[in-house]
Amino acid sequence: MERAAAGRGATALEPDATLSLPEPARQPYGLNAFDDPRATATLAAVARLLQDQVHHLAELWRGMRSGAAPEVLAQDLPVWLDGLLHRGGKRLRPAMCHWGYVAAGGQMGSARHAELVRAATALELLHQFALLHDDVMDESDWRRGEPAAHRQAERWHAAASARGDKAAFGRNLAVLLGDLALVQAERLVGTLSPPLRDLWYELCVELVLGQCGDLTGAAAGRRDRQYAERLAELKSGCYTVVRPLAMGATAAGAGAAAHSALRSYGIHAGAAFALRDEVLGMWGDPAFTGKPVGDDLRAGKPTVLLSLAVERLDGAAAETLGRAGESPMPASDVIALRDAMAAAGLRDEMEALIGSQVGHALDAVRNEALHPAGIAGLVDLTLALAWRAS
Repeated sequence: MERAAAGRGATALEPDATLSLPEPARQPYGLNAFDDPRATATLAAVARLLQDQVHHLAELWRGMRSGAAPEVLAQDLPVWLDGLLHRGGKRLRPAMCHWGYVAAGGQMGSARHAELVRAATALELLHQFALLHDDVMDESDWRRGEPAAHRQAERWHAAASARGDKAAFGRNLAVLLGDLALVQAERLVGTLSPPLRDLWYELCVELVLGQCGDLTGAAAGRRDRQYAERLAELKSGCYTVVRPLAMGATAAGAGAAAHSALRSYGIHAGAAFALRDEVLGMWGDPAFTGKPVGDDLRAGKPTVLLSLAVERLDGAAAETLGRAGESPMPASDVIALRDAMAAAGLRDEMEALIGSQVGHALDAVRNEALHPAGIAGLVDLTLALAWRAS
C-alpha cells in the first residue's frame, strides 16, 4: 500500500478555511427523529424551560449586582450564557431522552413527560458547561464557527484596555460561565425523582472520568485502540446516547427488559457517534463543523483514528505523526497527515467501523420490549448520529 509523507509549514487552519473534501460516504439522512410531532413538542418544551431558567437567572443576577461597578465584559454572564445556548446546537441529548421515553412506552402530556422535559433541559445545560470547560482545557479557538468563550472574553478584555493578563482573564471567565450553566442544571435536577437523580450523578462522574482520561491519555502518549475505544465510550457514547436514553426510559417507568434493550442499542449508536466525531475532526468541512481540522491530532488525543494511523503509516508520515501532542503542529502537517491517512485507507476503515456499529445498533433496537414508535424514532436518530455533517 502506498504511503504518504507529511510536510511542514506554519499556516493556521481557520474554521472557514476551504478544503478539498471527498464525497460523503452515505446519502444524506432525513431528520424524521427531530421533525416528528412528538419530538418537536418535547424539544419545544425543553426550549421554553431553558428560556425560563435563563430568564430567572438573569433577574436574580441583576438584583444581586445592583449598584456594582462597571465590568470589563460586554455582557452579563446570564445574557452571555443565553446567547451560547441558542448558538446552533443540535439538541441531541434531549432528543435521545425523548426517544428513550417513547420507546419505553411513555405518554406525552403526562406528569412523567414533564419530568422528562426537566431532565432533558438539565442535560442541555450540562452540555453547555462541558463545552465551555472543554474548550478551555483544549485551548480551542473556535466553537460552532464563533470564537470560543474564553477567546471572546480575551477580546473584551483587550477592547476595554483592562489590566492583567487577557488570556488568564478569558480562561477564568469561561470557567465561571460553565460553572453557572452547571448551577442551573443542578437547580433542575433537584426537582427530579431519586432514580433520575442517581442516573444524573453517574452521568456526571462518567463525564469527568472521560475528560480526565482524555487529558492524561494525551499526556502519556497513549496510542492503543482499546484505551481509545473506552475513552470514546465514556466521553461521547455514554454522555450523548446511553445515559440520556436511560433517563428517558426511567422517566417513563420502564422495566428491566426495555432498559437492557436501550442500553445495548445505546452502546453501539454511541460508538457510531464517537467515530463520526473523529472522522469529522479530520475530514469534516469547518464551515459545517465550526472547528478547525485536526484539533485532536494536534493535541495527540487518544482516538481510534490515531491508533489506526500509528499502525498503518510509515516513513515521513509516521515521523510527523509521532510528534502529535509534543509541540504545535502546523496546518501543512495536519493536511499532509489527513491525506496520508486517507491514502492508507483509514477513512474507508473508519466508515466501515461506523457502518458496523450502526448495524449492531439497529439490530439491538428492534426489540419487542420497546414500543414501535420509539423504535422508528431511534432508527432515524441512529442515521442522524452516524452520518451527520457537523
